[in-house]
Amino acid sequence: QVQLVESGGGLVQPGGSLRLSCAASGHIFGLNFMGWYRQAPGKERELVAGIFSRGPTKYVDSVEGRFTISRDDVGNTVYLQMNSLKPEDTAVYYCNIRTLAPPLYDYWGQGTQVTVSS
Repeated sequence: QVQLVESGGGLVQPGGSLRLSCAASGHIFGLNFMGWYRQAPGKERELVAGIFSRGPTKYVDSVEGRFTISRDDVGNTVYLQMNSLKPEDTAVYYCNIRTLAPPLYDYWGQGTQVTVSS
């Protein structure tokens, strides 16, 4: 069983930056997808950014140009660099890693709070 441990959340002023990290306790084999989701109070969880094992990335429109997702397959870690943060980015951010070919696995982190406020 692979466990995901997130870090890097916190309180930041509007316009500031944070870097989230998500480390997997074991190696993820095969074709896979690593993503960061967020859930604000009263809202559904949404995919913020994702990266496939062969490199393509995807972002929700609201963070395009401000957030950058990257991965380190040697260290089994996925990162989310968040710049120019806005109050509407406030949410609990969750890391997700899932395989796209058998055996199929779907792992989630425990979540880390990001609060953007002056």
